[in-house]
Amino acid sequence: MWRNSKEAALGQKEIHSFGTHVDFLNQILVEKYQVDLALIDEKVVGIIAYNKKEISQLYIHIDYQGIGIGQKLLARAKEQSTGRLTLFTFEVNKKAQRFYEKHGFKIVGKGYENEEGLPDILYEWKHT
Repeated sequence: MWRNSKEAALGQKEIHSFGTHVDFLNQILVEKYQVDLALIDEKVVGIIAYNKKEISQLYIHIDYQGIGIGQKLLARAKEQSTGRLTLFTFEVNKKAQRFYEKHGFKIVGKGYENEEGLPDILYEWKHT
């Protein structure tokens, strides 16, 4: 789900192997972030990884986008935050940009480097 959603958002194949992703999810991501899943009929349809200051991952299954799953996961991260969250999204991912801006995130930086070699955007949300 995560890989397919990311590939659709970026318009390019994932650069990491499936095994590398499994290791990242099970060992690296959970060390630094709370990882929550959204399930429908026991099927994973969304994932968010966050801590009190940042969101590392937020992906929704491509067949379940636009029905409020991302909004619910994002609300959970906001509730657990210090009142301020940052996140990066890829510049090519216009859908994500619209989503984050709709939910109160503002652009605070651009052009950061990542493994994919794509320009990205740094967003920030502050509780008002």
